[in-house]
Amino acid sequence: MEHASGKVLASLDNGVGLLTFNQPEKRNAMSVEMWDGLAAVLGAWADDPAVRAVVLTGAGDKAFVSGADISEFGARRDSAAAQREYDATTRRGRDALAAFQKPVIARIQGFCLGGGLGIAMQADLRVAAEGSSFGIPAARLGIVYGFDATRRLVSLVGQSRARLMLFTGERIDAAEALRIGLVDRVVPAGDLHASVEALAQGIAANAPLSVRAEKRLPAAIGCGRSDGLGLNTSRTVAGIGAFSDCPSNCANLRYVRRGTSPMRCSVISASHAKSCSSVMPGSLSLKSVQAGL
Repeated sequence: MEHASGKVLASLDNGVGLLTFNQPEKRNAMSVEMWDGLAAVLGAWADDPAVRAVVLTGAGDKAFVSGADISEFGARRDSAAAQREYDATTRRGRDALAAFQKPVIARIQGFCLGGGLGIAMQADLRVAAEGSSFGIPAARLGIVYGFDATRRLVSLVGQSRARLMLFTGERIDAAEALRIGLVDRVVPAGDLHASVEALAQGIAANAPLSVRAEKRLPAAIGCGRSDGLGLNTSRTVAGIGAFSDCPSNCANLRYVRRGTSPMRCSVISASHAKSCSSVMPGSLSLKSVQAGL
C-alpha cells in the first residue's frame, strides 16, 4: 500500500505492520506529504485488529529519517499563513503517532537526525544498527527544537545529556546512543531486520489488552501520575487463548485476533471467571488492567 505519492509504504505480515519512509534520494527527509501519509496509515491501523505491532523504518541503508525536507521550506514556509499550514500538517502526523495505542518499534539504520530523531523518540522501542548516527542540528540551523520532542529527549537521556545534544548539535554514534538510553538495542547491520522482526513478532503474540495497558502505564508513571490511569482492580483480563467461546455468551467478552484467526477472549468478572466452564487451566489473570483500556 502506497501513500504520499509512494513516499510512505505500508504492509502487513502476521500481525506486524511495516511503515517505510521512502525517499532514499533525500535520505528519507520528511516532506509535508509524508506527514499526511504517516497519519493516514496509522489511522487505518489503529482500529484494525489484524495489526498487533508496528515497525517504522527508512528505505535503504543510509537513513531512518534525516530530518525535514528542506527543499520545501521556500514554498511551504515563506509566509505566516504557509507556516501555520505546515505546522498543522506535521502536527497531524505527530499526533497520530502519539495517540497510536499499539506498540511501535523504530528500526534505525544510518542517519537519524532532527525531526527524524523526533519520530524515533515517539516510538515505544528503538533498535539501531551499528554505524547509525543521531543528532539534533537545530542550533546550527538557527531554529529551536520542538517542545514535545525536547520533552521526550529529556525523558530518555536526562536534562544534562539533552542540553549537550541541543547546545552542540553534534552527532553521536549508536554505541553512545545506547549508553545514554536514547536507543534500546544496537545490533550488527546485517542482523537488524531479523532482530526487529523477532522482537515485533514476540510482542504481537502477546495478549493485546495487556500490551495496550502496558504501553500506557510507563508513560503515566513517567509523568508522575499515581492514580493508575483509573485501572479497576476488580476486573480481570484473560490472555489470548485463555478462553474459548463462552457458553454463557457473557456480554463482557469481545473478539480479538491472534494472527489472522479471530478468537473469543477477554474481560470478565471475577465471579464469572470462577464458575465459567470455558476458562482453561493456567489462564492468565491480570487484575490491574481495566476492561476499557
